[in-house]
Amino acid sequence: MGRRARDLTWLVALGAALWGTDAIFRQSLAQQVSAPTLVFAEHLVLVLVLLPFLPRSLRAFGRLDRRGKVAVLAIGAGASALATVLFTIAFRISSEHNDFVTPVVVQHLQPLVAIGGAVALLGEKVRTRFALFAVPAVVGVWLLAFPDPFDITVSRLGVVLLALAAAVLWAGGTVLGRLVATELEPVELTTLRFAFGLPTAAVLVAVSGNTFWVPDLGSAWAVVGLAIVPGLLAMVLYYVGLRRTAASRATLAELAYPVTGAFVGLMLGRSLHWSQLVGAAVIVVAVTGLSWHETKARNQAIEPAVVPSPVALPALL
Repeated sequence: MGRRARDLTWLVALGAALWGTDAIFRQSLAQQVSAPTLVFAEHLVLVLVLLPFLPRSLRAFGRLDRRGKVAVLAIGAGASALATVLFTIAFRISSEHNDFVTPVVVQHLQPLVAIGGAVALLGEKVRTRFALFAVPAVVGVWLLAFPDPFDITVSRLGVVLLALAAAVLWAGGTVLGRLVATELEPVELTTLRFAFGLPTAAVLVAVSGNTFWVPDLGSAWAVVGLAIVPGLLAMVLYYVGLRRTAASRATLAELAYPVTGAFVGLMLGRSLHWSQLVGAAVIVVAVTGLSWHETKARNQAIEPAVVPSPVALPALL
């Protein structure tokens, strides 16, 4: 038996944790800038930063088969631009109530979508032991989502539905990213994600009837920080890890996102109930335990689909 490739679930979790810093930058912009304008500006900064990699990334895109091209286009348009706009709207509404946590913790439904997609599209096999990690993780996010887990209200149903739509699109992006992760280098996939997300964001600005395409100069630092930290840095780490992580494992590792988001909410003045802190701890233990199990155990909880050997990682990484 050949040597098992090193599992990088932890790196996916690290990238997802950086997504959770999003609120630090977005909370200063959510009430000042429309969601489509903010997402367009964010993508514009990212495309400018990644411009040196764009020619090679487009050549790599041209070498993909039809399914791969559709996957990359869907990642850019859906998982990058549209999902971020929906999340930003949800974040703006909830922040009016000093709530920076709810839109983030709704992302706990991502595993349900992504695992189903990974089984259907990628041929991954989920063994029963996966439930030993998945069930506690989902319970942990449930505890994290509601201060009183047995008192669930629908007073902010709009926020939940918008955040849920974003979660579905992001989960789909996880599956599609795994589909092409072995054919594109992480920096290429990251570049294509934002390059194809930019025109989609432009369409959303136009459709919204907004007359402002970029925020004022006073907001520039927050836009750049939003683009670089939870945007570029998080996505590169995420795609490096995804090359050696089954999509089903990756989506569980992404629960690091709501954990970080919850603690960022604390930094921004939102208090957490003791049950929410317990939920965060349960998620951390479940994700860490899954990563350790997949590295050390003879029989993994997720059997990845057979895919070609990944190409060399980019020199800058």
